[in-house]
Amino acid sequence: MKPSFGRRAFLVSNLLFLVLVSLLCLMPIIHILAISFSSGSAAAAGKVALWPVEFTTAAYDNVFGKPEYLRAFGVSIERVVAGTALSMLLTIVTAYPLSKDRNAFRLRTVYAWIFVFTILFNGGLIPTYLTIKSLGLIDSLGALVLPAAINVFNVILLLNFYRNLPKELEDASRIDGAGHFATLWKIYVPLSLPALATTGLFTMVGHWNSWFDGMLYMNHPENYPLQTFLQTVIIKMDFRFIKSENVELMLKLSDRTSRAAQIFVAAFPILIVYPFLQRFFIKGIVMGSVKE
Repeated sequence: MKPSFGRRAFLVSNLLFLVLVSLLCLMPIIHILAISFSSGSAAAAGKVALWPVEFTTAAYDNVFGKPEYLRAFGVSIERVVAGTALSMLLTIVTAYPLSKDRNAFRLRTVYAWIFVFTILFNGGLIPTYLTIKSLGLIDSLGALVLPAAINVFNVILLLNFYRNLPKELEDASRIDGAGHFATLWKIYVPLSLPALATTGLFTMVGHWNSWFDGMLYMNHPENYPLQTFLQTVIIKMDFRFIKSENVELMLKLSDRTSRAAQIFVAAFPILIVYPFLQRFFIKGIVMGSVKE
């Protein structure tokens, strides 16, 4: 059927609205990028809008031109890879038994409430620090990875996704002689890629953006992850990392250009990863949402 005039008008209006919303989302990023490539004086004077003024890469030269930054970047990469792998493994093996009903797992409700309790209450900052210290994890990668190894929200998201899968698949695997581990890794995990991509994205973003635990658990700056390093060097303008031969470079910088470079460098990896996981994101959220 040929669409009516009202239908065509709605589609055009809807398209224009979505384009406008997309531009509103992109303009702040473009503005930050323009400031980061502008001179310090132009940025301080408020002359930069959506295009660099007095183009310069001084802000990025300051960030990338030091071994301390590369070391911090490496720490963050190690943290994201190790933290995401460990978190996804523990989330998968935790969500699977909790997705069973009480007939298959008698203490399911007890364990589920124990996990929910950790959402409502936590040990607090000082007990957590004392625990990390007593385990000898200070100034180590474990201090950044282990405290966030299991995210209860991700567990709930994944277990509800598992509960939506047909039970006949598990029955068929049992008839073929497969145990719980074979059923989990050969049937449940391949079918739950949307939910795994969603929880994996949440975990990656959480590890990449986290800076406070690096400040708390790392006594030496060389062990800082990227976000902690940037917070120390750029936001606080800690001149311990600036060498005397870089004074001319610092004259081209301002607080605004440094902040803009920090924001864009920190957001760029996630901006690269997200488009590849976007097609799984909405499906994983909807199918893994809480249902009765």
